[in-house]
Parts: sequence; C-alpha cells; structure tokens
Amino acid sequence: MKRNEMREQAFFLTFENLFEVNDNLDELIQLYSENVEEVCSYAIEVSSGIKDKLEELNEAISAYSKSWKISRLPKVTLAILYVALYEMKYVDSVPENVAINEAVELAKKYASTDDASFINGILGAVSRGK
Repeated sequence: MKRNEMREQAFFLTFENLFEVNDNLDELIQLYSENVEEVCSYAIEVSSGIKDKLEELNEAISAYSKSWKISRLPKVTLAILYVALYEMKYVDSVPENVAINEAVELAKKYASTDDASFINGILGAVSRGK
C-alpha cells in the first residue's frame, strides 16, 4: 500500500471518529477492516496518535485559524488538518511539505477548493511558526 493510501485510511478513521459518541477507535478499525479493507499499521498509528494528541492539535489549529472556532470547521476539513498536523509534528519520516501537499490533495478530493486553500494556509502558517 502506498503512503498516500495509508494516509487516506487515517483520514477516514479520523473523520469517522469525529462522529462517534462512544469514541471507540478500535471498534472503528474493526468495522473498516471488515467492510472496506484491512487497516494498515500506519493508519492505526496516526489515528491513535491523533486521538492521544487531540488537545494539542486543536490548540495549533486555533492559533492559526483566524475567526474560525474548531466547532465551526467542517468535519472533513478538521480530519484532514488533524492527519497533516500529526504527521508534521510526530512522524519524522514525512517531510512537512509532503504532509501539507497531501492534505491539500485530500481536501481537493473530499472537500471544496476553498477548504483546500484554508488547509494550505493553516498548515503553511504552522510550518512557518515553528
């Protein structure tokens, strides 16, 4: 499986987890594996890491999203931002520019052009702010 496909799995799990009332990532992974395809270890690592670092990721998004509260962001946009930010901060094997580019590509595929621009702006600002 290619890295962008693994990242897309992580996005799907993260997105779906945003709707879960019981917040059970293991159950989501099992359902995805049974109904779509086997979840790769990278997607599990990223989606689990996002869950563990959610407060820190929210702080980063809030710091750079002028006039947009986390609760007002579309869940697709939020899930893409979570995956990219997690990769930028915690996955040494993924260069920041790759994480940003892949996030923009996911936004173009699953969101709107405006969302892609917003995501690019937030991630670029996070990258420059380090």
